[in-house]
Amino acid sequence: MENFDDLFAPQPDQRGDTPFDKDAWAARKQQEREDVYLMIDTFAHEMSMDGSLFCDYLDVQARFDRYSVSNAILIAAQKPDATKLADFDTWKASGVYVKRGAGAITILEPGKEYTREQDGSTGVFYDPKKMFDISQTNSTQRAAPPVARDGRLLLKALMNNAPCRFAISNELPKGANVAYSGRENTIRVRQGLDAPTIFRGLAQELARAHMDKGSFQCQNPDFVAYSVSYMLCKRSGVSVEGFSFDRMPEEYGQMDAQAIRGEVGTIREIAGTITADMNRLFAAQEKAQKNRDGGAR
Repeated sequence: MENFDDLFAPQPDQRGDTPFDKDAWAARKQQEREDVYLMIDTFAHEMSMDGSLFCDYLDVQARFDRYSVSNAILIAAQKPDATKLADFDTWKASGVYVKRGAGAITILEPGKEYTREQDGSTGVFYDPKKMFDISQTNSTQRAAPPVARDGRLLLKALMNNAPCRFAISNELPKGANVAYSGRENTIRVRQGLDAPTIFRGLAQELARAHMDKGSFQCQNPDFVAYSVSYMLCKRSGVSVEGFSFDRMPEEYGQMDAQAIRGEVGTIREIAGTITADMNRLFAAQEKAQKNRDGGAR
């Protein structure tokens, strides 16, 4: 009679035959973290000397305003045209599937807390997370462009809760359409300009006012203000024609990756502060419109 006992004997490749190696897993995760941090530092250094890469970063940070500087750098390094990210399971849960062969975009997400041996303070492990852009899925939906708003409303929003005053004046430095005076705490605007020109200049000088009033740290205030203006234009659907990042500040090329992250962190923070003030006015305007519409029924 044929013997079938061999079917039930443990096999080398059977699931569970190899015990979980916690140390190997931890080492692998640590190596993944180190690879991601190296990618951040490498790209930060490269974009400090390459204006096209720096512009890629600003574009990403403008679209992903809630993402950290490090994650915006990671996206710019891997897929600068990304518009909407989610992990594999999130896409699947919404009925969307990642295309076969699509390369994941690695970002960092907060993990477990730990206690630092040096001083007993609490730190957080940041774990690599694989994400996919909507363009890497079978979804036909694409990210919506910035909401088109009236030029007057955009300017009113930009001026909302500003840390300075505004005035019309034709007594401005040669070649300047908008200028901030810290001594007068005033942004002066040349008379008769069109809305996009005012927005670009006002955003830049408003960034200067915020730096003047706040505790922002940066090496090149002029370039930071210029970059903030670019980001706000991208977020608001205002033309960025005329902006150029062909010439990066010389001192940026001498800075280490941490210092560069600090510089772009200041850009992100100022742009975020102004964006929040703008959004508050938009929300108030939309609420008032709903109340008017409701009262008219």
